[in-house]
Amino acid sequence: MRNYKGLSDTPWDCKYHIVFIPKKRRKMILGSIRKHLGEVFLDLVRQKGVIIEEGHLMPEHVYICLSV
Repeated sequence: MRNYKGLSDTPWDCKYHIVFIPKKRRKMILGSIRKHLGEVFLDLVRQKGVIIEEGHLMPEHVYICLSV
């Protein structure tokens, strides 16, 4: 069974799929930019108390699945 959160009468499981795509889908997310973006996303998630269920930093886009 899934791990639902919430109160006794209102279980919930809220997830967001987020995709960041650079303009004209250029392959810009490489090397030091990729490492920096990973650190930025992890820092933001820690601040907000969100869990990253799945994430991919590809050369042309960033995909993140967040559990709130």
